[in-house]
Amino acid sequence: QVQLVESGGGLVRPGGSLRLSCAASASGGTFSFPAMTWYFQAPGKQRDLVASITPGGTTRYADSVKGRFTISRDNTANTVYLKMNSLTPEDTGVYYCRLGFTSQTWGQGTQVTVSS
Repeated sequence: QVQLVESGGGLVRPGGSLRLSCAASASGGTFSFPAMTWYFQAPGKQRDLVASITPGGTTRYADSVKGRFTISRDNTANTVYLKMNSLTPEDTGVYYCRLGFTSQTWGQGTQVTVSS
């Protein structure tokens, strides 16, 4: 069973930056670190995919974050990152990492608040 633990959220001023981390670990030893995704859920809204990265490093982004967010991964550490630049109040919400695109394995979520 794989667990995902997120970190790095917090309060930031508009225009600021944050880097989120999501560390994967498997009970019972090693596992194949698959494609990973980051989702964003604004207050009262649905959870939306914002970035993905394949094991080989191919990335894709939602239009809302393209050019501002960068997803990356460290396969030796089974960790995926989301670097967020030029943050706006509209980026306020909870960010979740997920194992792949369809699994039920999610991180616990990390709150990002963009406010002056």
